[in-house]
Amino acid sequence: MKISWSDFEKIEMRVGTIIEVNDFPEARNPSYQLKIDFGAELGVKKTSAQITKRYKKEDLLGKQTIAVVNFPKKQIANFMSECLLLGAVNADEVTIIQPEAKVPNGLRVS
Repeated sequence: MKISWSDFEKIEMRVGTIIEVNDFPEARNPSYQLKIDFGAELGVKKTSAQITKRYKKEDLLGKQTIAVVNFPKKQIANFMSECLLLGAVNADEVTIIQPEAKVPNGLRVS
């Protein structure tokens, strides 16, 4: 299915830095709860991510990544997700998408 340019422009993808990582034992699939700092304009947003196969909690702290920040909030078990972390999915292993060089938090991806 093809989308129009105006459809793509509606998706707000931003760069953020992971500032907190916690286990999420209530999730159906092994996951972490993340807090991501998107800079002064957007602030810190929470999400959960099924990235436990590839990443240890301590390896994620301080890592920049990209997330969609304009989806509605979504309840996942007892946790409210506020953004969607982007990743390349290979079966049950997810590699997070991240900028090649450090950039300011909150930069829009287009």
